[in-house]
Amino acid sequence: MSIAPSLRFERTLLRGGVRHLAACDEVGRGALSGPVTIGVVVISETTRTAPQGVRDSKLLTPEARQRLVPRIQRWAACWAVGHATPTEIDDFGIIAALRLAGHRALGQLSIPPDQVLLDGNHDYLTPPVPAVLEDGEPGLFDPLPPPRPEPPAAELVALPPVRTRIKADLTCAAVAAASILAKTARDALMVELDARHPEYCWGENKGYSAPAHIDALARFGPTVHHRRSWSLPGVGSGLESELPVAVPVEALISEETA
Repeated sequence: MSIAPSLRFERTLLRGGVRHLAACDEVGRGALSGPVTIGVVVISETTRTAPQGVRDSKLLTPEARQRLVPRIQRWAACWAVGHATPTEIDDFGIIAALRLAGHRALGQLSIPPDQVLLDGNHDYLTPPVPAVLEDGEPGLFDPLPPPRPEPPAAELVALPPVRTRIKADLTCAAVAAASILAKTARDALMVELDARHPEYCWGENKGYSAPAHIDALARFGPTVHHRRSWSLPGVGSGLESELPVAVPVEALISEETA
């Protein structure tokens, strides 16, 4: 049995002068189809112990995650979920898409945080600084291909300091709570898409590379909901393939916040 996460680390940050801490986690980074999703919960020094049963979303059954959602929403000072679509993943790359989803979630918060606690060791929320070579001109003699475009600046919010922590989803209760909100929101979208494309079994695999999903890709090819810039199993890059008519995932996404 896993050890329950606590608010111990979060409280050290709050006692250090942070008034409102936003805990973030992502889901969907490694999927072949569907959006990438960021969950955020904001806590303060007066926030009580997290609801019983909160764990990293990957350690919980779908039923347990769903039961915890309303309890987490009532417990947090505020919360939000943000998505970036498969098209945006193709256009900007997965890291920039994570940044876009995170900023969309942060932009919905009713209480602006003073600091962000991010699971992992990489701060994907902070936009990269353009490389400047010795001549002082960005990329003037850079032999590498030009980078992908960044998401529109208008989509990005003023970002407070970001603190990363490896395995925060396992040890920090606020991050674990954020992971549950992200997972349940994204799973619900994939179930909606499954009703339109049942051959890919997204209701079960949620867009990840399960055998039934890979088999359907080989038989039917990618849809607009697949990350077609990726090398999809049995397909390769699907950017040039003809796609069946489908409801874009953008039409299914409604911002979630409180």
